[in-house]
Amino acid sequence: MMDKAVKIGFLGCGNVGSGVWRLLEGFGRDISHRTGLSFEVKHVLVRDMTKPREIDFPQGVLTDRVEDVIDDPEITIVLEFLGGEEPAHQWMLHALQRGKTVVTANKVAFALYWHELQKAAKETGAGLYYEAAVCGAIPIIHSLDESLQANRISRIYGIVNGTTNYILTRMSKDGSAYEDVLAEAQRLGLAEPDPASDVEGLDAAYKLSILASLAFHGRVPFDNVFVEGITRVQSEDIRCGQELGYTLKLLAIAKRDGLRVETRVHPTFIKNEHPLANISGAFNAVFLYGHACGEMMFMGRGAGDMPTASAIVSDLVRAASTNHHLYPTFENAECPAIALQKNTDWHCPFYVRMLAYDKPGVLSKIAQTFADHGVSIAAMQQKGDKLNGRVTLVFITHSASEENMQLAICKIGEEIATVESIIRVEQD
Repeated sequence: MMDKAVKIGFLGCGNVGSGVWRLLEGFGRDISHRTGLSFEVKHVLVRDMTKPREIDFPQGVLTDRVEDVIDDPEITIVLEFLGGEEPAHQWMLHALQRGKTVVTANKVAFALYWHELQKAAKETGAGLYYEAAVCGAIPIIHSLDESLQANRISRIYGIVNGTTNYILTRMSKDGSAYEDVLAEAQRLGLAEPDPASDVEGLDAAYKLSILASLAFHGRVPFDNVFVEGITRVQSEDIRCGQELGYTLKLLAIAKRDGLRVETRVHPTFIKNEHPLANISGAFNAVFLYGHACGEMMFMGRGAGDMPTASAIVSDLVRAASTNHHLYPTFENAECPAIALQKNTDWHCPFYVRMLAYDKPGVLSKIAQTFADHGVSIAAMQQKGDKLNGRVTLVFITHSASEENMQLAICKIGEEIATVESIIRVEQD
């Protein structure tokens, strides 16, 4: 095994960047023994050179000039830890145009500009690695890109955001209200002070765009992902679902039928027996189906400085071990010649909770409205006692069209009932 010294640069050095530094410092000899590779971090870009830091960086490593990283001819691999869309996108693009390989954990910039970044990488022969952008230490990207190449993958179900999974787990176990659990998650550092990207489902949607593109061998833009977060989830619905044998998760769902693809992120009821139902706390998991491998699930820590750093270092070793970088084989363009078609009218069962007036004919009118729009009721329960002349009704429908379901709900007048919640159900 030939020894090879590789000089690298960091764009940013927050929690994940610090984790990578610690792994290279503490585990570098093991990596060198196993691979023959040694890494020297030549420059680390930071905003404030005077800020106190836990890491004692050697003299001359820290810089506040991005040019010291992306224009240094000795640096061959750039590790990006900035997060967000800009300036991460432009700086990664600049590095690739300079022929430097880029390793990133940035799902936002990557999902939005993947086609642009890959084009630049291929033109200069640079590598573009992004395992850490989805599910932290779980090797789902490498598996889709290489290990599962002999499969036609038709379905993906993912719990890919640890913050929302923690919140829904606590709500399910304790019956706590969403607002109370979110506040606790923020106190524990499991949710950001501004949690919108997580709780509104955007973080999961960026990740699903990447996963679906790799799984289905065609670009699935972020804009093609339907997104609904957990902010309207009520503990009453979780409890009703539990009584019916369901667990609530924020699922990232992708399905392919020919060229038709549906990609959606939303709260979803799944059967208690489903493997994903037992993924609790801040853990992530991806469940998929391939025609050769059958059902398969990947599970582990999807966030945190060290799990994400583990994925970064894995990509770093992979990138430094080759002189010929690989890229996805599908046409990765903003407007590909043969594009996967966006399916917005998917079919699934639905959970519906209503407050209905307790008088003759109400239930038959609701059932008739559903039937008029092609929605068939599989089960119905009345919950609790009458309050202010109204009772709570919970319906589970048979598989129905999304468009038909929404039309049916709109046709139920307030003089009959008010729809309190609608949650989609997956039974695969």
